[in-house]
Order: sequence, then C-alpha cells, then structure tokens
Amino acid sequence: MSRPDAGWTWFDPPSSPTAAGSGDDLAQAAARVFAAGDGEALLQHLKEMTLERCLGPDSGDAALRHLEGQRHLVLHLQALVARGRAGR
Repeated sequence: MSRPDAGWTWFDPPSSPTAAGSGDDLAQAAARVFAAGDGEALLQHLKEMTLERCLGPDSGDAALRHLEGQRHLVLHLQALVARGRAGR
C-alpha cells in the first residue's frame, strides 16, 4: 500500500539551495566575476539589452513580461556585485 503523502511533495516549499551565510560568498563571487574588463563589458551589454531598452506601444503582454523578467535578473546581478564589492 502506498503512503498517504505520496505524490504530494510538490506542495512542499522549496528547500534553500545554499547554506546560511553563503549569500555573502555568492555576492563576493559575483563581484570577482564582473570585476575584470570582460566582466564589466558583459554586464554593460546586459544592461543595454534590458534596462536601457524600450518596447513599442504595440508590444504584447508576453514580450513585456519577458523583458521585465530579464530586467529583474540584471538588477539582481548588479545588486550582488555591489554587495560583494562593499564586502557585505
């Protein structure tokens, strides 16, 4: 006989992918990755493609949502880099 909770694990909240305190490690790693010239050029390119890009008035809902997701990711990377550079 199967367990009563079998098949329901997808309702459980996701486990934390990293241990406590490793957010600082991730921020420092991001700061190192984007510290050199190539990393800065890549981050600038991502900013130009997302943050500095405007969609036209006829853009669909899916395109707007997609761009907003990209912007969120770039802003998250920028925040990690800033936190890593500040040593926090």
